[in-house]
Amino acid sequence: MVALVIPCGAGERGQLDFSPSLFAVMVAINAAGYDAELASPNNDPLRAQLRKAVESSPAPVIADLKIFFADHRQKDETAELSQYISYALSVTGPPDFAFKYRDVDLPPDVRALEGLGPLLARFSREAHLDDLWKNAQPAFDQALERYHQPVSRAILEANAYLRNPTAGYLGRSFQIYLDLLGAPNQVQTRSYANEYFVVVTPSADPRIADIRHAYLHYLLDPQATKYGIEILKKKSLEDYAQGAPALDLVFKSDFLLLTTESLIKAVEARLPGKAESVDDALREGYILTPFFAEQLTIYEKQPEAMRLFFPEMIKRIDPAKEDTRLANVKFAHAPHVRAAKVERPTPAPPSPTDQALDEADHLYSNKDYEHSKQTYLRVLEQSSEKSAHARAYYGLARIAVLQNDPELGERLFQKVLDSGPDPWVKAWTHVYLGRLSDIAGNRDEAAKHYQTALAVDGASAAARHAAEQGIQESFKKQQN
Repeated sequence: MVALVIPCGAGERGQLDFSPSLFAVMVAINAAGYDAELASPNNDPLRAQLRKAVESSPAPVIADLKIFFADHRQKDETAELSQYISYALSVTGPPDFAFKYRDVDLPPDVRALEGLGPLLARFSREAHLDDLWKNAQPAFDQALERYHQPVSRAILEANAYLRNPTAGYLGRSFQIYLDLLGAPNQVQTRSYANEYFVVVTPSADPRIADIRHAYLHYLLDPQATKYGIEILKKKSLEDYAQGAPALDLVFKSDFLLLTTESLIKAVEARLPGKAESVDDALREGYILTPFFAEQLTIYEKQPEAMRLFFPEMIKRIDPAKEDTRLANVKFAHAPHVRAAKVERPTPAPPSPTDQALDEADHLYSNKDYEHSKQTYLRVLEQSSEKSAHARAYYGLARIAVLQNDPELGERLFQKVLDSGPDPWVKAWTHVYLGRLSDIAGNRDEAAKHYQTALAVDGASAAARHAAEQGIQESFKKQQN
């Protein structure tokens, strides 16, 4: 019999993931003396566990790492972490830690750490970094689960509002890395070549607003660059920003960046969960936010995407009219700050059913399908919860498909839908049913399942993307 394989694809993680290179650098500097905010309750427990693991089996290279770390101390803890994040994003990771970019493209803070690569290569071997990485996987999976749905929703909101395709934008990529080993409450962004990165450290509440803000920059910064000459014709307005005490100096010295940030503030005020109003943004010094807020009401009523609407909007900036608007603004003395939650809420302990399902999922991930199947079956026998049954049937259905029994898989996926699954499972179930229908040659039925997956409120971005791909591929097969 021909093996039947229906891959989920890399998109199930996609833009949200962990970086082996960042992990290696962070384990190394924690061993070398990076002690920022060790007492904070918002640290992920993995940080203490890995520090203890490395201390209990010291690698000879750690003495050299401590000297290197001491020689590259920075003025504050944020700057100290920043340089190592820049380095981690610029190298290939273990075992070689080679630079990914040309010498001339490396940022200055990375060039200053050039001697770190050989030390990390030794550390990777001597500290058995592969084992540390494997042992950290449960903590990674838990953190990904916490961020997965809200991040997917935030990116979908931004894409929907700007009418942007969800795939790579203009040949560029956007990647979010969760860093469980850095000091809490950090969100750092980088843009190297065509790659845009966001690195998020632990916090009591997921930093979704900050991630969405970074994603809006990823989408809108290229527009400001493309139409920079037209924007700079309005640069006389920059004088008003100079008088705003709360405005960061970087915006006072870069009118293109100030323009983009003003637009982003206006967009955020139109999206769910807004952090501040248009008036708040203006008082902080984002002088074009009121203008863009007015333009967005026009944008929303017309059909074009923001990338097509953007140049016309910039042409409409009338410095004389904005002079009148800005003449009497009373700027704030301090920025509007959304305080980070300090204490991590104590999660309820997982129920025996949840523990069993997590164990079954873990066995499935490790391709131990027989033991995974037995654990899912025990959940069905021992629990009466419909949501637990949905997860168990979903796991059993995927195993059936992988073991070349599509008929059983289809029946089990139907049981998933009959058990009231959560949106994530429901959307993926319809994607799988669509693929099974496609393989059976039932194009109409496949299209119905893909359309249903797209219509699920709360479906992950990856499931939506898989459904869209399924529709396109099914259409191509029909044409042929």
